[in-house]
Amino acid sequence: MFEFTLPSLGADMDEGTLTEWRVAPGDTVERGQVIASVDTAKAEVEVEIWRDGVVHRLVAEPGVTLPVGTVMATLLEPGENAPPVSAAPVAVAAAATATGAPAVAAAAPPAESPAPAPPARRRVSPAARRQAQTLGVDLDTVIGTGPWESVTIEDVDRAAAARTEAAPAPVKAALPKASIDKSAEMRRAIASAMGRSKREIPHYYLSEQIPLERALDWLTAYNAERPVTERILLAALLLKSVALAAGRFPEMNGFWTDGEFRPAPAVHVGVAVSLRQGGLIAPAIHNVADLALPELMTALTDLVKRARAGSLRSSEMSDPTLTVTNLGEESVEAVYGVIYPPQVSLVGFGKPTRRAWVDGDTVRPVPVVTATLSADHRVGDGRLGALFLARIADLLQHPDQL
Repeated sequence: MFEFTLPSLGADMDEGTLTEWRVAPGDTVERGQVIASVDTAKAEVEVEIWRDGVVHRLVAEPGVTLPVGTVMATLLEPGENAPPVSAAPVAVAAAATATGAPAVAAAAPPAESPAPAPPARRRVSPAARRQAQTLGVDLDTVIGTGPWESVTIEDVDRAAAARTEAAPAPVKAALPKASIDKSAEMRRAIASAMGRSKREIPHYYLSEQIPLERALDWLTAYNAERPVTERILLAALLLKSVALAAGRFPEMNGFWTDGEFRPAPAVHVGVAVSLRQGGLIAPAIHNVADLALPELMTALTDLVKRARAGSLRSSEMSDPTLTVTNLGEESVEAVYGVIYPPQVSLVGFGKPTRRAWVDGDTVRPVPVVTATLSADHRVGDGRLGALFLARIADLLQHPDQL
């Protein structure tokens, strides 16, 4: 038998609220399967199991806030036998979770008087739930059109629009307290993680101006032969170049833990995504260096969509090996980010801008992007960082080889 504990889904997570179990006692689960949903300060995350097994007992009850590391369930090894238990979750003592002490399970109901199975929970996406709170829409009146009749954010918007048509002169409601509290909680979590980063990590910063003429010309020719749904954006080239450069300079790709640097075996790029309700989240695209550009573009589009819909997975939140932030859409020419611990580097890209560029003996206007690096001085120095940025610049001059 082994225990399933609440995982840490980032350096800014100390606790999470269990919102839903996706399994029941007796269910067989496989490594990577989503078994629960947990609400953090930033988003509701689908939590995956890390090994095969059979669910034996659900220790935590939906709605309870748990510190990271608290036992949520117990599972049997494949083939292991155990006495049957009630199918109802066992409540975690609220007093223990409030103090951050180890959670203590209440006594299970007697075998001869099992608790009745709870009614099936209606599927509502986290983004739809928040949107309903903001617009004051009763979810019980919304018809779900998503998978398994789940309620999506579009369903909530349609319900709100229908209500508006029925009442043409609505009074604008104040933002619900729950939405304000959630936003404030997210800002506190971000501030805590970034404050820790600046206190503990000796940052150094570098920048490099990279000509994009070849990359943009290649993209134009590539996209001209494909439908809109299959076109590639510059963002995919930037991510791929960072991942390949990180493979050449492993000191930029890994974690500082227990007083030493541990390089990561693969490049999982955390992509900074701004959320509709405010705040920032940086889930990972896995094995970016191994993805073809069309695959990477698909993965990027999907990740951003799910991040803003609140349907990320725990593996995407817990294992980015370095982060990329791109503020080009906001007309910012350069961004100098704060490293997300325990990572050791962050790459930023600004808005591509036409500038005078010396090419041999001539000067001509060329689209240029400013790439920046925030790196941990405990792992490397400025020379290493300069070589890393130069490698990114060189890769972007050969887009057909990315």
